[in-house]
Amino acid sequence: MSSIPAHSEPFAALGTPWYNRAPMANIKSQKKRNLTNEKARQRNQGTASALKTSARKFREALSSGDRAAAEAALLAACRAYDKAAATGVIHKNNAANHKSRLRRQFNTSAA
Repeated sequence: MSSIPAHSEPFAALGTPWYNRAPMANIKSQKKRNLTNEKARQRNQGTASALKTSARKFREALSSGDRAAAEAALLAACRAYDKAAATGVIHKNNAANHKSRLRRQFNTSAA
């Protein structure tokens, strides 16, 4: 007999330990939906992490004093936020707020 509960077997390939998962439903369509949601969650988690990395790279370029590199990093970060908003990883207003904050940091650094 396996030590993994029967309700969590479909999640075994996703790498999440069984004790961190919610109980699985008995309805077949809901089981499929849960698997789809988990895959999307992990995919979105990677995209959200990449957004934070692009913003960090911009801040590092800005603090280094290289204005051209900071501007290139800003454009790359804005592009990443737009793409994440278009694919539904984050809300479009969330992307707009982050881009506005980054742009404000860039503009005030020139003064």
